[in-house]
Amino acid sequence: MESQFEITGALLPDDCLQIIFQNLQTRGERNAFGLTCRQWLQIQNLARRSLALQLSYDPKVYRNYAIYLPRLLTRFPCLHSLSLAGCTELPDSALTELRHFGSNIRSLSLYCCFSISGHGFAHVSVGCPHLVSITLYRCCITDAGLRTLAEHCRVLENVDLSHCIQISDQGINALLGGCTKLRRLIISYCMDIRGTGFAGCSPTLTYLAADSCILSPEGLFLVVRGGGLEYLNVSSLRAYIDPDVLSVIGAGSASKLRFLNLRMCRFLSDHSVACIAQGCPLLEEWNLAVCHDVHNEGWFKIGSTCRNLRILHVNRCRNLNNLGLQALVDCVRLTVLYMHGCQQVTYMGLEAFRMLRQDVEIRTEECVSIGSTVDNFFAN
Repeated sequence: MESQFEITGALLPDDCLQIIFQNLQTRGERNAFGLTCRQWLQIQNLARRSLALQLSYDPKVYRNYAIYLPRLLTRFPCLHSLSLAGCTELPDSALTELRHFGSNIRSLSLYCCFSISGHGFAHVSVGCPHLVSITLYRCCITDAGLRTLAEHCRVLENVDLSHCIQISDQGINALLGGCTKLRRLIISYCMDIRGTGFAGCSPTLTYLAADSCILSPEGLFLVVRGGGLEYLNVSSLRAYIDPDVLSVIGAGSASKLRFLNLRMCRFLSDHSVACIAQGCPLLEEWNLAVCHDVHNEGWFKIGSTCRNLRILHVNRCRNLNNLGLQALVDCVRLTVLYMHGCQQVTYMGLEAFRMLRQDVEIRTEECVSIGSTVDNFFAN
């Protein structure tokens, strides 16, 4: 009976075998499927959609990856997702097969792939024209590499360039100009970006993380000018600039903004707070932790204007006192208040707030990021 089954199975067309494989429930069953014969193994290989090389601290492992990756790309030609995260010593030569087998890849992670040069990024750009998401965290990509990427990968929607210290506004401008569907961009800790590359920014850009960047006043204006931003993180803005410059966020172009992180923007003024509160009516979460220049005027404006605000961070705000805290009572939809280290708020002031707003959860832990549940939405 077993021999008869093997003969019958071998005679089945590929489309029937694909349906059978897709309906297998467990990993053991799927692995056993490929052991039947070469035809079934080929069906198993064609059905594989994701591949992730495991992180290792052994340099010998990465040298083996360089040898086996081209073979794996040849074996699994229909991959949609490929992760090479942590392969710090992966050479350009390991990516050459992407030119032949990368056309189906939609998501690629080169997280901390330090050894990849312009030639490697060229293999990626030319070989993966249908990329939707790419992670280049701490990679050595340059403006020229970004131009090549934008030229060939025009359907990109999600790009992570955090800690890519060799890119500037020229590269960002090329990326935005070539990838007209870009929705999510991370440029945190990219010290040579001033923001001028965002000129002509597409309204499709809804998520921008620029933590610890050195954006100029003009650059910040261009960042929000596209009009589509729903998430903006400019925490720890590096340069000390005009205290009212952040008011451009509330000048009208960012009216769709729902999540705003201004943590450690110590020069943020009450005037800027008032402009943002007025100009961003959809704001749901606002991080103002360590914003020492916000005084009672700013807190009163938040309380009276931010009708959709659900989560507010005020950790270590030196000028939040009992009066300012009471002003936040008027935030009708406020449900979570992150607050610790506010030395001017007394025990009595805190208890008075709790009596008036028993529906608000006061959390004392530090929370650096915002919109954690929405991050996944923007990433997909």
